[in-house]
Amino acid sequence: MPAGSDHPATAQAIQQLEQQLARRIESGAVDLPLLPQVASRVMVLANDPSADAARLSALIHQDQALAAHVLRIANSPAYMPRTPIVSLQHAVAMLGMALLSEIAFTASLKAGAYQVPGYEAEVRQLWRHALGSGAYAKEIARLRRHNVESAYLCGLLHAIGKPVVLRMVAMLSKEYQVPVERDTLMILLEGYHARVGTMIAEKWGLPKQVAEAIAYSACYDQAPTFRQEVMITCLADRLATYVLEADVFDDLTVCDHPVFGDLNLYPNDVDTLLNARDRILAVVEAMTV
Repeated sequence: MPAGSDHPATAQAIQQLEQQLARRIESGAVDLPLLPQVASRVMVLANDPSADAARLSALIHQDQALAAHVLRIANSPAYMPRTPIVSLQHAVAMLGMALLSEIAFTASLKAGAYQVPGYEAEVRQLWRHALGSGAYAKEIARLRRHNVESAYLCGLLHAIGKPVVLRMVAMLSKEYQVPVERDTLMILLEGYHARVGTMIAEKWGLPKQVAEAIAYSACYDQAPTFRQEVMITCLADRLATYVLEADVFDDLTVCDHPVFGDLNLYPNDVDTLLNARDRILAVVEAMTV
């Protein structure tokens, strides 16, 4: 039962809206977004050991708006180039194939999946949280000596179902003339995004560890496989909330979660993560349009 208005009629209407939402998701009546073509090809290229800088830059150049966006991000304070980066080939030389692939994938993802007209503020918040989770997942993976690129993808995509659920709630709100307050909206997103995200993972053919992070990051002890990736995603999600939503956690309460111990993080590791705040914010700001 979602939190709703104190007025009984409004609470009943919200309950009926949620029932419709659940029915449509369970019946598969969900308009899932397509993975942007460039993002799909960048993901394949990033996993191809024979790929080279020329192929990556040629791929990004196919979309001039994306190419300009990638160059702007590469020149941002988050990556602090010693000299201005003037071309994609130069960006590859300065940042490396892996990082430029990550930037290109991320930049192309937003245009396809994170668009809900009329809910721009909510979408912006979801996007920034995805970016923060991806950036923090990399920090945690480095500490744990785990695959950094895989961790980033898990963190970035673990809540990919939320913009889709948001679009569905917006549609139902309009269809049934039921206004949905922000607190209720957030509860609905939290309650249904993992199921929808799992559907997206299947449609996009995402790596198995990403699908596991989507399904189990909120309950990592139930993950059947890839538990390290799922735990890293759980912690990255929590730390992104700490950095981006100052009223949710402080320095003490953010550490009150068993995932710190389950990841075997020492106090100095935790301090390292908390002290990465400014670096994480710089990445989020660079990637946010």
